[in-house]
Amino acid sequence: MYKSIPRYLLFKYMRFDKEQPFIMLSKALAFLGVSIGLCVLLVAMAIMNGFDKEFEKKLFTMNYPITILPRFGANVDEKLIQELKTKFPKLVFSPYISTQVIARNNLKLEGGMLFGVNFEDEKKINEVVLEALKENTLQGFDILIGKGLKDEFTLDFNDKLTLIFSNLDASGLSLIPKIKRFDVKAEFSSGLLAYDKAYMYMDAKVLAKILSYPKGVYDGIHVYSTKPFEDIKQLDAFLGARYASIGWWEQNGNFFAALALEKRALFIVLMLIILVASLNIVSSLLMIVMNRRSEIALLLSLGASKLEIKKTFFSLGFLIGGSGIVLGIILAGVVLWILGNFDIVSLPSDVYGMSKLPLDLSLVDFCLTVFGAIIIVGLSSYYPAKKATQVDILDTLRNE
Repeated sequence: MYKSIPRYLLFKYMRFDKEQPFIMLSKALAFLGVSIGLCVLLVAMAIMNGFDKEFEKKLFTMNYPITILPRFGANVDEKLIQELKTKFPKLVFSPYISTQVIARNNLKLEGGMLFGVNFEDEKKINEVVLEALKENTLQGFDILIGKGLKDEFTLDFNDKLTLIFSNLDASGLSLIPKIKRFDVKAEFSSGLLAYDKAYMYMDAKVLAKILSYPKGVYDGIHVYSTKPFEDIKQLDAFLGARYASIGWWEQNGNFFAALALEKRALFIVLMLIILVASLNIVSSLLMIVMNRRSEIALLLSLGASKLEIKKTFFSLGFLIGGSGIVLGIILAGVVLWILGNFDIVSLPSDVYGMSKLPLDLSLVDFCLTVFGAIIIVGLSSYYPAKKATQVDILDTLRNE
């Protein structure tokens, strides 16, 4: 008898009541609200994760896992590079020289960064440069520029590009900026317009002569590592205080902190949808309790325990909300499959660096979302269930 009462009442209260159709409507709204809210939340988390991964991948490529910079008057030279290659054979090192320049074409001006690199080393750590130079070899005053700059200046291959350097040359009684012309031999596309318009690459030896650098001296070293969080500690221990090792996550910390904050805010806002939908569970159960007060009082007077009554209404609420959670997961799976396999949403590639909507629902986000929905549904079911056990038996039966 102990197990049959909650089960009997559960199926009885789930049936449509002709005298109180609004109760069934409230239960249906709660069911649909929870399912749609969970579906929207899971899809939103998948899109946010997808954008995070894509931006992280692009920033990772253009910013390099680890960058070694000198300080306290130290030099980055060939001797240091050889020591690093010997000490860390699993890492890939690409020394570089960098300087700020202004690109000029007719009346157009654009600020940017010019990197002098050893292209054979750079190709090993930069997929963008590797892809751009598959069929080209740069030498002398040849330059590799981004697609954004090339399109803005309407340049073609083998056209001349004038660069104005920040360092100055003496001329008579004045100082004038150093100006050089370069041959555009190749273009790269990183997927991010900011890099495609600002970054340029040329041979390090030629740039060193232009900037009057001593032979074999560089501004820093780009390092490729599959485990940068671990390797940066070993590099710091080996290099000591005269050099600084900076990870890509430190260079873009504010950007990823903003993305994380936006993701948390979106999670909270969309979770409120499920919370509002669960209020229908509370209202529908409370209406059932009010309409069945005499029936509940009679059951209690005949020997049914308060635990059985509480279990009945809690199970009823959890059945409504739980079935909504299951449907929401199924709907989210269908929506993500459709978005992933059909070009329903197209993005401007020049803005986002991608034309297809990125989707990536992590297991952690999925579990947190479902767990949060279960907690909300459970709390929404508990209060009406507890209220049902507080029915005054004597007063209720006397009034009936």
